[in-house]
Amino acid sequence: MENVNYYECKNVTKSYGNLTALDDVNFSIGKNEVVGLLGDNGAGKSTLIKMMSGVVTPDTGKIFVDGKETRISTRKESEEVAGIETIYQNSALCDDMTITRNIFMGREITTNLGFMDHKKMEETSVDVLESGVHISGIDSPLKEIGALSGGQKQAVAIARAVYFKRKILLLDEPTSALSVRETERVLQYVTELKKEDVSSVIVTHNLYHAFQVCDRFVVMSHGKVIFEKNKSDTNLEEVTEQVIKV
Repeated sequence: MENVNYYECKNVTKSYGNLTALDDVNFSIGKNEVVGLLGDNGAGKSTLIKMMSGVVTPDTGKIFVDGKETRISTRKESEEVAGIETIYQNSALCDDMTITRNIFMGREITTNLGFMDHKKMEETSVDVLESGVHISGIDSPLKEIGALSGGQKQAVAIARAVYFKRKILLLDEPTSALSVRETERVLQYVTELKKEDVSSVIVTHNLYHAFQVCDRFVVMSHGKVIFEKNKSDTNLEEVTEQVIKV
């Protein structure tokens, strides 16, 4: 039986006036796979990520989730229908709130009376931080996000996605503001998540990082996919050449 991709878009287009951001794009994410989405600025990567996140609706084309044609027009539908969590460079976390509140933001655990169950959320946060994603230097789920390093913030965002059983993580330039050590840890998270049946798409300008963790590379230019190969069928030189094409 043929394996079905977690997510697939076919012949997708998106235009803003005279600007074509996505031009007949085909893109898929397989199970237990890390895909490197590469290309120069203005290539269409961000628009594709926004479309998968439910922020942008394509003008034409079809989207499939687990082999079934699906319409995704909101962030909530992207999360609940397609199992997609997007982790941006700034982690999309609130610095003045605790780790616990950030993990459960918009998805709070409540009591039978409808009040937030702070104790349950704190206990669950401890389990999340100690099991799914091991984050060094964090000793309490009550610590404010603003007190964490860049790498720790990324880890909290990843832990949140793992807890809510996401199938796909979209990581938009996740290592650009991190130290070398934090970068290595985030890349390790991505690799480890494959064991949990979580696939990832990494948008990055750092091809060395991409080659550390990605199974397949997709290069975009001017809204089109111009190159796609498995890691086993290409090398750093070829991918670099494709990315810098004008």
